Amino acid sequence: MKKNVILFAATAAILLSSCASKKELQGCRDENKSLTSTLLTTKEDLAGKNARITSLEEQLRGMQQALKASEQKYSKLQESLDKSLSNASQNNISIEKLVDQINESNQYIRHLVEVKSKSDSLNMVLTNNLTRSLSKEEMKEVDVQVLKGVVYISLADNMLYKSGSYEINDRAAETLSKIAKIITDYKDYDVLIEGNTDNVPISKPNIRNNWDLSCLRASSVVQALQNKYGVDPKRLTAGGRGEYNPLQSNDTEVGKQRNRRTQIIITPKLDEFMELIGEAPETK
Repeated sequence: MKKNVILFAATAAILLSSCASKKELQGCRDENKSLTSTLLTTKEDLAGKNARITSLEEQLRGMQQALKASEQKYSKLQESLDKSLSNASQNNISIEKLVDQINESNQYIRHLVEVKSKSDSLNMVLTNNLTRSLSKEEMKEVDVQVLKGVVYISLADNMLYKSGSYEINDRAAETLSKIAKIITDYKDYDVLIEGNTDNVPISKPNIRNNWDLSCLRASSVVQALQNKYGVDPKRLTAGGRGEYNPLQSNDTEVGKQRNRRTQIIITPKLDEFMELIGEAPETK
């Protein structure tokens, strides 16, 4: 009888220990799942911030180049003034008039810098509004950059179209509607839709080659922006570059995937921008 009691007690202890171990194991699994999810979210946020830093660095380099060009122009004008001063008595040059010209040039340079700063600020606001409107999932397939005063929105082809086709997917509708709202809000910008492909030849009825495919895809996006989302067609241009504007080598599948894209390029209206530059301040 004693032996049976002892055997029963030992068995119960083993069962209780086994249950406790399973609970601890399940707890570890749950914690590991939570940490993995947190890690993925953190990586996505970091990638977004790195892209933002790259865009800001590009804008900074552009401003530095503009400042350098202005300094060079000022230096040449200063050299001209120095030379004129040294020869004033011989050539009967009006120093006062020359100084006025230099002042006009400096004022115009400052005006150009102000115009560029205004354009850069508008581009920054446009880009921020767009990126804030897109979800994390959308940002995985949409790349937004500002390069040399132009906003580039690059969309992956597998998000927009069916494979080897120029028909727009239903799942792209929400993303296009958000982009269309930004385009509509910023009426002083023109919009170029540019199709790009990889170098794999295509053979389908009514599509002769990648030139045709890239142009047809750009045209599909233009018509969607006009017909579904009410963007003024006078602001839109559709164009295709085929396989001749690659981002990466077509030797790998990853490279081909990067090259198959449609870019929405948002630029200030050139005629209005030139008018703004032409409005040079009057000399006081």
